[in-house]
Amino acid sequence: MSEYRLDLYSFHAIKIGTIRVNKTGPSPVLMPPRLIKELLKMHFSTNRNLLLWVLSTAALFSPLAAQTIHNIWEPPLKHGIAAVVEDRIITYEEIRRQMSPLIGRIQQDSRSAAEFERNMEELYLEVLQSLVDKVLVIKDFYSEEERVIPRSYVENEYDRIIIEDFGNDRRKFLESLRSEGKNPREFRRELEEQIIVSVMTQQMRKSQSEISPEKIEDFYNQNKIHFYQEESVHLRLIMLKPFADESSDLLRQTAEKVTAELESGVPFATVAENYSQDSRRKKGGDWGWINRPDLRDELSEVAFSLDTETYSPPITLGQQYYILYVEDRREEGIQPLDEVRDRIENILAGKLQRQAQKRWKERLRRDAFVKYY
Repeated sequence: MSEYRLDLYSFHAIKIGTIRVNKTGPSPVLMPPRLIKELLKMHFSTNRNLLLWVLSTAALFSPLAAQTIHNIWEPPLKHGIAAVVEDRIITYEEIRRQMSPLIGRIQQDSRSAAEFERNMEELYLEVLQSLVDKVLVIKDFYSEEERVIPRSYVENEYDRIIIEDFGNDRRKFLESLRSEGKNPREFRRELEEQIIVSVMTQQMRKSQSEISPEKIEDFYNQNKIHFYQEESVHLRLIMLKPFADESSDLLRQTAEKVTAELESGVPFATVAENYSQDSRRKKGGDWGWINRPDLRDELSEVAFSLDTETYSPPITLGQQYYILYVEDRREEGIQPLDEVRDRIENILAGKLQRQAQKRWKERLRRDAFVKYY
């Protein structure tokens, strides 16, 4: 058994005696009730969303690089304690439960047994760090007596999961809990903790009002190559193909009928909904933005020669007819700043958010008692 203080700056674990650091530093701003309601519109489906949070945050600033990697799948570590965080225990069973849904993906992405082992070790550290951080975040939440998650919010989320994830079948839901060794009370507590983690994490967001027009313009000028766009068209199409007993003459007559309706002024989307036999029929034949390589040569040549808001005559390909409509087009080149301003603002806001979260979690870790086994 070893005890470590986490060196947040060099990312090493220094072996020392048991210590407890006095807590310093301000707590995050109090959580407005409206923010909780907004966050509860998100789907917290038991462990899955927590795992997404694990992989999106823990790897950014995990101080566990020097922590011992244990084989938690075989005795004697199949059961036992992985870490103690303040007054909470993290077990190897908790780590296994979080890792299990991701092992299949890691197997697919690993090109060798050695790479698989490395990826599993990284996942182990990420999951362990996320579980440690979860305890610290929840403790920080309750450091202010005024902070509370209304019970109705937890119950609403509890009911939503039963309805959406289990078809409103409480028997299946309870069987699923039992298979994980949980009861409804424990599941409700996990839901509350997931909500707390999300609320506290969201509070670390920096307001986009802090991002000045000058910063946006500087980022654009330094990264113009990333705003290059290929020539593309916003394409709708109508595809006609013969039914089992339909002759080519009947199909040609249908194509002529479609063309006549378009010439009479019926909107292309309406005609596509009525006649097209492709997968986008219910969307009015809308295929979104298409680049030249996305289409067969016979179709791209026609599509990229059309003016905006015009359609083509029927194009024969094998036994099928295609009628193309260009709703809009983009020319090849660097997108103007006005077209990418919101995108840049989001990029810069995300960077500020990650920096704020990193500083916050570093403070939580620095002021906490954590013992790894």
